[in-house]
Amino acid sequence: MQSYPAVEDHGLIGDLQTAALITKDGTLDWFCAPRFDSPSIFAGLLDRRRGGYFQISPDGVDYTSKQLYLPGTPILITRFLSADGVGELVDFMPVAGDRATDHHRLVRMLRMVRGSMRFRLECSPRFNYGRDRHELEAQPSGSVFRTPELSLTLSPIRYSEGLRDEQEHVQTEEGIHLVATLHEGEAGGLVLETGAPGPPRPYPPEEARELLEQTRDFWRTWVGRSCYTGRWREMVERSAMTLKLMTYAPTGALIAAPTAGLPEQVGGERNWDYRYTWIRDASFSVHALLSLGFTDEAWRYQHWVDDRIREAAAGGVPLQIMYRVDGSPDLTEEVLDHFEGYRGSAPVRIGNGAADQLQLDIYGEMLNAVHLASRRGLKGSDESWRHVVRMMDWLCAHWDQPEDGIWETRSGRQDFTYGRLMSWVALDRAVRLADRHGRPADTARWTEARNRIYEQIMARGYHSGRRAFVQHYATDVLDASLLAMPSVGFVAPTDPMWQSTLRAIDGELVSDSLVYRYEPEATSDGLAGGESTFTMCTFWYVEALAASGRLDDAQLTFEKMLTYSSQLGLYSEEITPTGEQAGNFPQAFSHLSLISTATNLDRLLDARG
Repeated sequence: MQSYPAVEDHGLIGDLQTAALITKDGTLDWFCAPRFDSPSIFAGLLDRRRGGYFQISPDGVDYTSKQLYLPGTPILITRFLSADGVGELVDFMPVAGDRATDHHRLVRMLRMVRGSMRFRLECSPRFNYGRDRHELEAQPSGSVFRTPELSLTLSPIRYSEGLRDEQEHVQTEEGIHLVATLHEGEAGGLVLETGAPGPPRPYPPEEARELLEQTRDFWRTWVGRSCYTGRWREMVERSAMTLKLMTYAPTGALIAAPTAGLPEQVGGERNWDYRYTWIRDASFSVHALLSLGFTDEAWRYQHWVDDRIREAAAGGVPLQIMYRVDGSPDLTEEVLDHFEGYRGSAPVRIGNGAADQLQLDIYGEMLNAVHLASRRGLKGSDESWRHVVRMMDWLCAHWDQPEDGIWETRSGRQDFTYGRLMSWVALDRAVRLADRHGRPADTARWTEARNRIYEQIMARGYHSGRRAFVQHYATDVLDASLLAMPSVGFVAPTDPMWQSTLRAIDGELVSDSLVYRYEPEATSDGLAGGESTFTMCTFWYVEALAASGRLDDAQLTFEKMLTYSSQLGLYSEEITPTGEQAGNFPQAFSHLSLISTATNLDRLLDARG
């Protein structure tokens, strides 16, 4: 394998229970099974020597490569172009279904479009983040990699013409190495399986083609349900498919990203595991998917959140900010000391210690999602409402305390303005829901607490010297999370206090239309190093500009933002000053925000005429 590829030089494929990343040179360098949050089988993305990889790429020839998705699907096509010929690699995962399973398939189909080209195939898994040894067993119809916990089967796709000029085939204890030449019209392929029901077997090409067509038809049918017909249909639908790929079908939970340990700053320590479901992300997803007409997905996400509310209410404890995809709260954080990290960015962390933080904003995002779902006719049960009541009663008693904030800083708790803002949203939406549906609740208490929060934010969250709302009550530092203030209805976008805040953010957090969350140099967040602009915040900035009447600025900023996506239309968490993507990839928050921003901007542009 070569040196570490750029983060954005990856395509994402998946089967709605797990996912894989594949580079532009045909290397599968990230894959966990049987779930998104399971230990890795291939993790070359985090350590090129120890992580494991599965590469299919040209050998001994100068070539360029390009990637695209089969339209309307997440079926990945990688094209290799050289003076001697053009080859095409198709990667996909057949949908695994709604029941949790250990059986997952990854199909890799290679064909020669014109000319001839020699290809190298190397399959070298490293189980359990490279910590478990495996045995490699050669069988007549393929190979099996075995550990006590998991088996990985490699089966050929038997084309009548393909890989016949074999030059080298080596099998060691560690993996399989094959070099072969393909000529025009010839093809080859492999099926990688975890938890296969039997030994390796040759796949007839007709069966491989049927799997491809079934996968294609599933995704085109699904995305065809989108009701979005606006200006940015291609990007919106790609974002929707990306979110669907990051959904764990058995529970409906949406992970923040399919990767762990990708750095916010190369060489830095801000390297987190995002393969879990944040209450915040799940709540935002309800809004984004409802706006596209995906009510089934929104309903399932809402049910998942309802289950977490019920569990927390029954235990008399606040919600945890994130959970595993099955709802488990155990996210113990540990460091993989044996991995060097992406481009030397250590430590590599799995698990996430931020799960134990207190972040009061999650109640606002959660209740806003319930409110939006209710307006679309998705009314919850009496039982779920009673859990909401207990949660809001808890919030009335606990909103006025320091917390860790939306950005999960590790420098101690503060009275974060955004946390107070979203506490106001939670109580406001709860009052509205109770009144709209005639549900029992102590709305007088909720209203009184809501009004106290409002008065406190206006008195302590607005810094008269800065003429801006600030990150927390003990600082004058700006924070891009407050761009949400008009969109949640806390202030009018024309309010002088908000207009001066937006101008302050313009001057300090915006760099050529890209937006920083805050200035790490101006406030201690408990971590060394800096960070890049935050993709979600840039989309929020677009919405704030549009709501403030600066529609032309908003549209230009949005169009600029689209140029920072990967070749495949994917976004990570951050964008560096050189335009590269940074952080875990792809990032659900980025794609959720793109969808919401596109739909809102379309509406305002249409209204202007």
